[in-house]
Amino acid sequence: MADQYAQTGEDKRPTDIPALRWEEPPEGPVLVLLDQTRLPAEEVELVCTDAPALVEAIRSLAVRGAPLLGIAGAYGVALAAVRGFDVDEAANALAGARPTAVNLAVGVRRAQFAHRSTLAAGGDASRAARAALAAARALHREDAEASGRMAEHGLALLDELLPGGGHRVLTHCNTGSLVSGGEGTAFAVALAAHRAGRLRRLWVDETRPLLQGARLTAYEAARNGMAYSLLTDNAAGSLFAAGEVDAVLIGADRIAADGSVANKVGSYPLAVLARYHHVPFIVVAPVTTVDPDTPDGASIEVEQRPGHEVTEVMAPQAPGAGAGAGGGIPMAPLGTQAYNPAFDVTPPELVTAIVTERGAVSPVTAEGLAGLCEGARRITIG
Repeated sequence: MADQYAQTGEDKRPTDIPALRWEEPPEGPVLVLLDQTRLPAEEVELVCTDAPALVEAIRSLAVRGAPLLGIAGAYGVALAAVRGFDVDEAANALAGARPTAVNLAVGVRRAQFAHRSTLAAGGDASRAARAALAAARALHREDAEASGRMAEHGLALLDELLPGGGHRVLTHCNTGSLVSGGEGTAFAVALAAHRAGRLRRLWVDETRPLLQGARLTAYEAARNGMAYSLLTDNAAGSLFAAGEVDAVLIGADRIAADGSVANKVGSYPLAVLARYHHVPFIVVAPVTTVDPDTPDGASIEVEQRPGHEVTEVMAPQAPGAGAGAGGGIPMAPLGTQAYNPAFDVTPPELVTAIVTERGAVSPVTAEGLAGLCEGARRITIG
């Protein structure tokens, strides 16, 4: 089960309240999440005491973002093990909570593998639980380190493509510390440019329908003192036409073996705009996001979200009269059917480069991607 308690403070930076942490109070271990559905209005933490609560937090987007989902999944397996629940049942539920984000399953399987391996070697349940928790903590540390390296590689690439600094970067969805054990993926690159004095402007797509850009990326940009402007998704074309975008930086939820990139819906139109206007389109993601078992973009399962996310506008601070089926304010006639894919897929020929903690691939080819990711650990649990 889960409960919530609020954390407030005018001067807090995003890193003051981590997106996720493991705690061991007297009543038993818990996984504490910063509830991202409540940002930026309030900083509220969600306390998960079992895997079903974490599954619900993942599905509701209280915790989100590919790298962080992998970390959360690993901790969820550890939570089930430490509290004596069925680990395999918890692992299966967690791995299937969001089908497009491959990092979630990678993290789950890594902790599950550590648990099973310890039992197979003669360890007892307590030792196996500690092994699962150690695997989750190791993944958490590795992601933080990977975030720093991605920022370095991404900034070097930006400087190579756009010598002279003064970068005007457009980003979509949210890819900062709220999705990572460190400072993020694409946002971490923009943040590195800001700290180096080479970021002139961060253009932030609002990211309909759930406004991760407006609610989360703007929140992180403001708290890091970055120069940023928010725009509606459909205003991006006019920015390109005016010559106001030097590069696009996005993250990824799954990268197929051929280099096709699944990311928050709205990414593909940006890639088309970038190609037409000769602007670099750069994807930043850890190697765990590359899925060699998914051959191409057509093989990526795209999550379909509830229609009420499109037909309603969420206003959690003003509940009550007029609330629709999803708890929001209706913005379309009752019974309106909505098309609401969570992601779209950008083909590799529209991607200038894929930046990982191991370096960048450009041009994006299956061979180049495989070479970069060679040796990355993959665990499959039957």
